[in-house]
Amino acid sequence: MEIQIINSAKTKVPKKFITEWMNAYVAHLLKKKLIKKTTAEKDLVLVFLDKKAAKKLNHEFRGKDYATDVLSFDSVDPSSLGELVMCPEVLIKQAKEHGLSYQHELGYMLIHGVLHLLGYDHETNEKDAEQMFKIQDEAFDKLRSK
Repeated sequence: MEIQIINSAKTKVPKKFITEWMNAYVAHLLKKKLIKKTTAEKDLVLVFLDKKAAKKLNHEFRGKDYATDVLSFDSVDPSSLGELVMCPEVLIKQAKEHGLSYQHELGYMLIHGVLHLLGYDHETNEKDAEQMFKIQDEAFDKLRSK
């Protein structure tokens, strides 16, 4: 998966970590037969925004008046999986709350966002949420132990 990173946030983005994490995640998804090789070859755009811009986007697209950790946007380009918009300030806060490093919180939300781009949704019903979080947590545990 080719990853394009656009950082408009003040917080530095760990590009090497993101690349390594995403390569391992894509390999995991392929091994579990959750994606096909054609999906693994698609581009992914990661955009990092400060809290104010993330809040505005979340309000505009979801009607929520707060900055969120990750937003996912499908692509109209068939060669792209889509776009994930992330807010490092929110991720740093959540990392502390979850007892994780910033990188691991970022990795967890990358897993989460990509699952949304693959069509998983935890907000539709309990069964879908259970399925998505099971895949997400299994992938996170596997990748974090490496």
